[in-house]
Amino acid sequence: MIHEIAILEIKPGTEDDFELAFAKAGPIFQRAKGCRSMEIQRCIEHPSRYTLVVGWDTVEDHMVGFRESADFLAWRELAGPYFASPPQVTHTRLAARNF
Repeated sequence: MIHEIAILEIKPGTEDDFELAFAKAGPIFQRAKGCRSMEIQRCIEHPSRYTLVVGWDTVEDHMVGFRESADFLAWRELAGPYFASPPQVTHTRLAARNF
């Protein structure tokens, strides 16, 4: 499994609405091929910054299967209005775990 990590800068004052939109997006990701998990973490020091973490079977499931689908457009329609800037996206794989 790989993780899509996206830093999302949200327009100040719209954080609650963004979180509601994120909750509505759950079914979009649940039906995506290869999607195993999805969550956002809100930054304590910068409350308008979120980290989106999505578990995918492969990078291709995210970059081709999802990003080239109508569901991606639906996700952007829900969340996009709250973005203060384009998300910064990377993919990671587990290198080591201590416990």
